Amino acid sequence: MTFRKTARAGSFVRAMMTALLVTAMPAVQAAPKTKSHLDLDAIAQQRFGNDAAWYRDRIPFFQSSDPMLDQVYYYRWQIVRAHQRDLGKLGYITTEFADDVSWQREPYASLNDATGFHLNELRWLNDRRFAADYIDYMYDQGGNNRHFTDYMADSVWSRYLVDGDQAAVLAHVPAMRTLYDAWFDHFDWSKNLYWVEPLLDATEYTISSIDASGGKDGFRGGEAFRPSVNAYMFANARALSAMTALSGDPKASADYAGRAAAIKQRVQESLWNPQFQHFTDRYQVTNAHVKYWNPIRGRELVGYVPWTFDLPDDDARYSAAWTHILKPDELAGPAGLRTVEPSYEHYMRQYRYEGTSRECQWNGPVWPFQTTQVLAGMANLLDHYSQSVVTRADFLRLLRQYAQMHFQGDRLDLEEDYDPATGKPIVGLARSHHYFHSGFNDLIMTGVVGIRPRADDVLEINPLLTAPGTGAPIRWFRAERIPYHGHLVSVTYDADGRHYGQGAGLRVDVDGREAGRSAKLTRLTIPLQRTQNAPVARDINRAAQIERGGFPKLTASSGADAETMHDAVDGRTWFFPELVNGWSPATTASEQWFAIDLGQPATLARAELAFFADGKQFAAPTAYRLQVLRGETWEDLPAQAEAPVANGITNVRWSPTAAQKLRLVLVQPAGRSVRLVEMKLF
Repeated sequence: MTFRKTARAGSFVRAMMTALLVTAMPAVQAAPKTKSHLDLDAIAQQRFGNDAAWYRDRIPFFQSSDPMLDQVYYYRWQIVRAHQRDLGKLGYITTEFADDVSWQREPYASLNDATGFHLNELRWLNDRRFAADYIDYMYDQGGNNRHFTDYMADSVWSRYLVDGDQAAVLAHVPAMRTLYDAWFDHFDWSKNLYWVEPLLDATEYTISSIDASGGKDGFRGGEAFRPSVNAYMFANARALSAMTALSGDPKASADYAGRAAAIKQRVQESLWNPQFQHFTDRYQVTNAHVKYWNPIRGRELVGYVPWTFDLPDDDARYSAAWTHILKPDELAGPAGLRTVEPSYEHYMRQYRYEGTSRECQWNGPVWPFQTTQVLAGMANLLDHYSQSVVTRADFLRLLRQYAQMHFQGDRLDLEEDYDPATGKPIVGLARSHHYFHSGFNDLIMTGVVGIRPRADDVLEINPLLTAPGTGAPIRWFRAERIPYHGHLVSVTYDADGRHYGQGAGLRVDVDGREAGRSAKLTRLTIPLQRTQNAPVARDINRAAQIERGGFPKLTASSGADAETMHDAVDGRTWFFPELVNGWSPATTASEQWFAIDLGQPATLARAELAFFADGKQFAAPTAYRLQVLRGETWEDLPAQAEAPVANGITNVRWSPTAAQKLRLVLVQPAGRSVRLVEMKLF
């Protein structure tokens, strides 16, 4: 079943016509073998320093003629890495905020609103554990508690389109169906549409919520039939239709297909606003300021979310909405895409503060969250809609504008929201550094590299690049080690053939052998039989402390603050200087220790130690050793220990040993402190 294809009219015919234009290639297995054209070890070392080992065999590598895109691409993998929280026996989850916030699901620090972005990034990793564990947690451990709206069933299906693992995509269908039906508590049967309070759509201070307060507030309230929640439920229904068909349940598949079709029809009939040529909210509430079913009085960026999920028909009436994203007096801010147009009465009015710092609002600021959705929708529009409103040059320009937003001067640090006039962060709170409620690398893979994931045995490539000599083209790129249906794919584009010396145009390799080629930019469709993915390896970290005060119990020679000691075993590893993370001794005295009591004996054979250095106050220890408590005596473990490194992982191995209490003894450099970011035991 070609799920993405069946969602749009005429696409199958276009794909077949395109296939006839592609140079015919022999079967993948018979094609000549090629070597890697990127020095992966050198790139990993350059981009990630001492932490290169974590990335080397996990990420796809990307190189292009645009150094800014390259830089942000690798930084975004650092964001992914930093937001992997190791919950021990529960596996890994992905967090939205690197550290704790008051509204997270305790004690795990999870939130369900960013899950779609997370999974769309994680699906491109060669290590499938992170997505697999996260999905298990969200469905088996109650992680998806409907705190916010989400499109998680769709993102699970989107992962399947990349990895092709049928067992994995079907594992949680019953839980998905239960969650889908739970949203009937936000379904208005008289209008056959879903509604939500904007705050619970992860978008506070929208037009609907501000106007519902009479312009006085907007944090709560303003319940509305929104393009977002209805597009999410459309996408989830469509995904469930595909999954239940895959599982051999045609009745359920038809039911969910019908639900998706009904939402699509009602969104186009009722949320399309002819006055604004845009999809807009309608009120679900009546009060002194607003009336049920009336449309809101302005355009918002959320009106493009339907295209993120291929909801609108391929109709010039709807594609006309994309003119507003190009106009400087409408949604196209000088530095980014505005969430509300400046003509709105309360545009950029600041209602909410934390102390003197401005807090999150959606009445004009640029949000990477919604910028990602809009760019994904634009990529869909360019890939398989018949329209002439936006061009590939527009896509690349907005992608570069978004990439620029990741920089604070010469430092990379993505934050929550930005001023559309200046591109400077607005919120600027400690929690906001390296924020993960958006995507970027998925846009590189599906837009620039052009992989359009499919459910059938076809690899489809359509880079959304401009022709040489038009706009500011990407003249060449190469992406390697891209996982797809159990294979490793490489895609190379070289406009004139001089950069890589493989000939001009587009080339695709599968498992190191040439599989498709075109002398010019065009769509390539390559038959590709899926193969078995490598099994997911799950080594369990015994040192993870999820609930503060529980086991493992922690003690230290000094600096025995419960919170900082918890930081060293909370399953979170990052080396960003803006976000303090880890335990440090309270003194610069030479020898210090950090001890872990597991509560019961466990057979252990290795440890991972993460130390932070900033070139100023903190440095890696000059020496260290691990000890195990035997009776009343601490004995050194006879370990094969790597030299300590900063801002990376130091590995320690020993013969399997039963132990309950262990401690790390370390020697601090003269005049410096050691910060133990994370200690894991396996």
